[in-house]
Parts: sequence; C-alpha cells; structure tokens
Amino acid sequence: MFDDLRPHLVELRKRLGISVAAVILMFFVMWSFHDALLSWITQPLIDALATTAKISRKAAMGMIVTRELSEAFFVAMKVSFFAGLLAALPVILSQIWLFIAPGLYANEKKMMIPIVVGGTGMFLIGAAFAYYFVTPLGFAFFIEFGSASFVPMYNIGEYVDFFTKILFGFGLAFELPVFCYFLALMGLIDDRMMKGFFRYAIVLIFILAAILTPPDVLSQLLMAVPLIILYGISILIVAAVNPAPKEEPETLEDEEETID
Repeated sequence: MFDDLRPHLVELRKRLGISVAAVILMFFVMWSFHDALLSWITQPLIDALATTAKISRKAAMGMIVTRELSEAFFVAMKVSFFAGLLAALPVILSQIWLFIAPGLYANEKKMMIPIVVGGTGMFLIGAAFAYYFVTPLGFAFFIEFGSASFVPMYNIGEYVDFFTKILFGFGLAFELPVFCYFLALMGLIDDRMMKGFFRYAIVLIFILAAILTPPDVLSQLLMAVPLIILYGISILIVAAVNPAPKEEPETLEDEEETID
C-alpha cells in the first residue's frame, strides 16, 4: 500500500517545494518595498482616523504606535510575507492543479489556465472588496464608537494581523465560484444539488464568515452577504457547466404500471 502512495507523496513534495520556493522568492522581492506596502496597508486606518476624528493625516499617523523595540522589524517581515504570498498565488494554484491533473481527463486538463487565472482573479477581487469597502466602513464604525470615551492609540503589529486576516478571509471566500466550477467540471455537483443545499449553505456561510473575519458582527455580515450572492452566481455557473438532467414527467402508462 505504501509503495502505491510513494509516487503521489513524491509528487506532492515536489509541488509543495515549488510553492514554498515561490513564496520565499517573492518575500525577498517584496522586502525591498516593505515601506510602501506598509503605507498601503495603513492607508484605510489613517483615512478613517482623519475623517472620523477630523484631524490631519499627519496627526492620524501619530496614533499608530509600536510597543516593542523589534516590533517594526517583525511587522515589515509580516507585510513582506503577506505580499509575497499574494504574488506567488498563481504559482501555488498552478502547482495544486498540476498535482490533481494526472487523475483528470484530457478535456479537463485544458482548464488549468482558466482556473488558475480565475482563482487568482477572484482572490484579488475579494481582497480589493475588503480593502476598499469593508475596512473603511469597519474602521470608521469602531473608531467612532470608542473615541467618545477613550483616546485611540493603535498598535501596528495588532493592526497588521487584523488587516491581513480580513483580506485573506475575503480573498478565500471569493474563491467559491471557482471552487464550484471545478467540482461541476469533475461532475461532482450540479445545479439541482446546489439549489437543494441552499438553506444549509446560508448557515455554513455565516459560520465561515465568523471564522475568517475578526470577532465582530459587522465584518461577519459584510462577508456573509457577498458570499450568499456568490453562491447564487455559482448556481448559474454550475448550471452552465454541469446542468442536472431534466426530470421527465410520468406518463399515464407509467402511473398505471405503478398502480398495478
């Protein structure tokens, strides 16, 4: 049994090695731009502080602090790794596909480029949705809620962790149509199955939103609602790729045979 698994384990190790090497390479590339990346990451918080507290951007930047001597260095590493992981995403998705491809038919193997491009694109769309829509609303709400009683001072390390969790959570969540497309291409699901699963999907979506977002209701709702819409879009995609066979109405002769 182990001899049968050995070639798959070797192939898996190869694909994982290439993926890790791509992430490490892009990490060093992005390290050269960590200052610009950190400015981009803190932009939503600075804008929210400046708008909500009605202060200048320079004063808003002064509210973002570090608590430890080495924190700025480790934050730069986190930011570079985060950007490197995003930059290496096409390589990671292609390696996942190449690991799965030997078990697919020839016509299914041709879908590598659309799935890799679609998966990367949907992840970036989800991250962009979080950056340009979710974080401005969320940050403005939390700043306004707490500023009446407390002086806001934000730790950069905690903020980067919070920010990357939101972006990765939304990026992964927006992969739903691509994932459903792949399963439909394999013949594992059809539109009738997805329609029948819709009630349970809503529950799972809210559970997933609670896991992938920070522990607040606003972020969970801002993820759950788009996911429900994406689930509806996924039904249309699956219906185009692998529609359920039409149920033929029972004829009079069939009904008579059933009665007999």
